[in-house]
Amino acid sequence: MELVNVTFLGLGLAADAFAVSLSSGFVIQRIKFNKALKIALFFGIFQAIMPLIGWLTGLSFREFMINIDHWIAFILLFGIGSKMIYEAYKDMDEEEKFNPLDTYTLFALAVATSIDALAAGLGLSLLKTSIFLPCTIIGLITFFLSFIGVFVGHKFGGIFNQKIEMIGGLTLILIGSKILLEDLIKRI
Repeated sequence: MELVNVTFLGLGLAADAFAVSLSSGFVIQRIKFNKALKIALFFGIFQAIMPLIGWLTGLSFREFMINIDHWIAFILLFGIGSKMIYEAYKDMDEEEKFNPLDTYTLFALAVATSIDALAAGLGLSLLKTSIFLPCTIIGLITFFLSFIGVFVGHKFGGIFNQKIEMIGGLTLILIGSKILLEDLIKRI
């Protein structure tokens, strides 16, 4: 997988974590380096590990699905991207107040925001793509965006949440469409 595609995939997958980091920054009363670091480490590590888990899972049945792999990648990325766009429009009042620094809460948030990375890892295994560079890039992008997101959220509040999730969702849909089109063109 090309570095540009991996970078865009990382940006798309990091959008949920970035949005949650923005919200976390808004909630945290006294912002400090170590608080932002804790949030960024949780999100970055989970976003790096989940594609690997998905990739390893996909290896066991990759050969059976070689003829439909591009469709699976498209459906997964389209579904995840569509879900992100839908969630961007949900009523913000539905969200409960949370303590983003509580370890259990942070663990649950990290898992929830990295489920799409698990699905992306599954898609990468179907494309017979190496996983170590994507995992590293996805994890680093998520770490840095989450770290910055805490401070931006603290400064500006929840203004950007909806836009960030929409852009992330659209990015995933575009990557899925590109994968589908490239494979269909190869088969012509």
